Amino acid sequence: MEDILNIAQNFLIPAIDLILFAIMLYYAYKLVKGTAAINIFLGFVIIYIIWSITELVNMPILSNILGGFISVGLIALIVVFQQEIRKFLLLLGSSNITNNKNLLKKFNLFFKISSEQARMDVNELIDACKTLKNSNTGALFVIEKNNSLDFVRSSGDKLNSVLSAPLIESIFFKNSPLHDGAVIIEGNFITGSRVILPVSEDKNINSRLGLRHRAAIGITEKTDAIAIVISEENGKLSLVKNGELKSYNNIGIFKSRLEQELD
Repeated sequence: MEDILNIAQNFLIPAIDLILFAIMLYYAYKLVKGTAAINIFLGFVIIYIIWSITELVNMPILSNILGGFISVGLIALIVVFQQEIRKFLLLLGSSNITNNKNLLKKFNLFFKISSEQARMDVNELIDACKTLKNSNTGALFVIEKNNSLDFVRSSGDKLNSVLSAPLIESIFFKNSPLHDGAVIIEGNFITGSRVILPVSEDKNINSRLGLRHRAAIGITEKTDAIAIVISEENGKLSLVKNGELKSYNNIGIFKSRLEQELD
């Protein structure tokens, strides 16, 4: 028994510790990948590796200097990575059983979630996007994934309507009282309209983009949601994920990309 405990203490626990650290590092990298913060993240990782080596080979002067930098640097990192830390915490908070929609889909018999509710009818959304695009009608859709959007849904009108092209077109009709703001889609249901979204404060965003696009970027910076924007000026169709906006001229390519993101 004592031998087993010694093996666990000397080999198993350090191995688990290393695996958990690698997983945490991987998810941290995923959060900052493609953003300006990636260079800061990589720089901090490199400094930490060098500090670990100096500790291992017993280089006290360099080790103390780097150790002090890391201690002070942690406070700076909290300031620099405010949005990423918030997103990481949201990701952790939404990965429990009650919020994990993927898990609910697998056990839909127990939770009484039908296939209609669990999976979006992409064709209906694409048909609506075509009509709105051709008429240069501005629109903003937010597709809820794992992170709950209740904190923004409450700012608008709550709905519980099956997703359909005619309904979307009527919501964004210019004289409709519901057209201003965003529509939230959860599964195959529209669960909110006239929703006010947080606007991104990123100063690197193209100055030509209006509030609708900035709102789409803002909500995807703070959650794992996907946003779709149709420009009122030129009918351009854009998909936004993780704060990154990409426009599409070909509706077929856009549909393929959207289906990939929803799988």
